[in-house]
Amino acid sequence: MINYLKESTFAVNEVIQKAWGITKKHYFSIATLCFLMFITASASSLMAFFIKDVSKVLSFVMVIIFIMLYFTINLSLFKYIFHLMDDEENDVKIVDTLPTRLQIIRFLIATLYFVGCILGVYLVVILIAFPFIYTGINISIVKNVAISVGIIAIFITWLRISFFPFFIIDKNVGPFESIKLSLATTKGNFTKILLLLVVLGGGYLIYLLLNYLHWPLVAFIVNILSSFIIVPLSSVALTVAYRKISSEYQGDEHPDILHNIV
Repeated sequence: MINYLKESTFAVNEVIQKAWGITKKHYFSIATLCFLMFITASASSLMAFFIKDVSKVLSFVMVIIFIMLYFTINLSLFKYIFHLMDDEENDVKIVDTLPTRLQIIRFLIATLYFVGCILGVYLVVILIAFPFIYTGINISIVKNVAISVGIIAIFITWLRISFFPFFIIDKNVGPFESIKLSLATTKGNFTKILLLLVVLGGGYLIYLLLNYLHWPLVAFIVNILSSFIIVPLSSVALTVAYRKISSEYQGDEHPDILHNIV
């Protein structure tokens, strides 16, 4: 177990180092795409607030437009990072990394599958916990245990299938196939991905700790630095991690699927 943790730590260090090199070299372009995603999300919230009492139909249409725009920028960011990784010598233009219409449609459908998987896991936990209500055990205990188990199960499921956008962009696979490939490639890499998320989320954890210690000014500075550094770095690191685990994947059912998909 200790050796496995050491191996996982070294793998995470390798991903962080490579991601930092790419981020440092192309910081402004990557940060610009991240900022555009933030602006889109913020504008969507503001627009929904101001027009919610004007027209529900208009509000719904604007939400759809902003969601499509946000997803397009998000996929463009991943595609741009892939181009930076695969073609380090030449300059890559952001405009050349826009996702195709088919990729956006596949991403939207896969997102519905993603949500369905999360809800399915939650439903299974509820169904398992339901009979314990009639065993005489305190309902509060059953409820708290069910919530705790549900959160853990949902988190594990989310972590296992959250790499599906990369397969859609990088391998041009269909929605359901992207979910299956995410499940397959993350099997055996859960600890590495979890360690990576802990490292990337370290800035936010420090921010929460400083807030808890009632150091608002220092917490604000840490939050600003984290937003401008950790957010772009996280996008690159997750893309690098995907490329690493997908290249090392040797599945029993489809051993060459990641290399043969066009």
